[in-house]
Amino acid sequence: MTDDELIQGWLDWLEHNQGRSVRTLEKYRLTLVRFAGYLAARDSSLPGASDVSVEEFAGLESHRNGISPRARRPIVAALRGFYRWLRRSGVRQDNPARDLPYPKSGSPLPRAMELKHAESLMMAPDLDTFLGVRDAAMISVLVGCGVRVSGLVSMNESDLQFVLDDDGREWLVIRVREKGRKERLIPAPHETKLMIRAYLGHPDLEAIDRTLPNGDRVLFVSTANRMVKAHEYHGEARRLHRSAVNDMLCRYGDEAGVPRAQLHPHALRHLYGTELAEGGEDLRKIQTLMGHADVRTTTIYTQLAMRTLSKSVAKSSPFSRIQTPVTDLARQL
Repeated sequence: MTDDELIQGWLDWLEHNQGRSVRTLEKYRLTLVRFAGYLAARDSSLPGASDVSVEEFAGLESHRNGISPRARRPIVAALRGFYRWLRRSGVRQDNPARDLPYPKSGSPLPRAMELKHAESLMMAPDLDTFLGVRDAAMISVLVGCGVRVSGLVSMNESDLQFVLDDDGREWLVIRVREKGRKERLIPAPHETKLMIRAYLGHPDLEAIDRTLPNGDRVLFVSTANRMVKAHEYHGEARRLHRSAVNDMLCRYGDEAGVPRAQLHPHALRHLYGTELAEGGEDLRKIQTLMGHADVRTTTIYTQLAMRTLSKSVAKSSPFSRIQTPVTDLARQL
């Protein structure tokens, strides 16, 4: 088998047996294609790679190309997984990447969008237009539900569940699919529900053919795509791309004066997690709502809950029990 056939075989196995996401598969593909080229320049191939060449590519060669230790971790994961699969498949009798170590790297705290900027973003779309209503609905899902952008754009109309509680109040529950085929249910705030209702009821949406082969309908649609022929611009082709969401946030954010460092969907996800922690929610509940596989990932948000931590410091720090030259002034703040 050629290198390309082996790469595709492993990626197919990952997709169908482990449910890996499209983004992960593409990252692994690029890594292995680069490694195949690296080996070809040295008269070798993927099946014939030595442990030395594997280590040099993941380490020194990646360093020379300016890839940080943190960014090299997916490279190591791809090489370890690929050669483990080659060994199990009988292509090789050994695994040259078995002892390949993951580079040690720091874990910087995520940067959440500030509440005032999230408010500015929500108020930015023009609700007198269809695009404004659509964009406001998407922003409300990002802010109010903390979904990843992949989960946002993959939503279909059947993922919206409008239910009544014991008091007869309507709630919106959203089914989210992220990280491959992983699903979770998220109860949406009423603000999100109202924006979704406004979007679904817009006459311009009704005029768009967004029906999928299974009878479901794409939720968030594009209105212009020069890469698709007019007669093919329906159904799945109408689905908004993740890059369009990024562009939308930057456009509104620039107009509203939101710092560019906070203008990405994950900053809104971090805001969601931080506010749950600020509200004193149980760590396991936050994990469930955020869709984290490991609760250790969720603990980051307890570190970002500065309002809660500040109150704890003001109440229990040594300065709360001793006098200083500025104690009287500090207590007035």
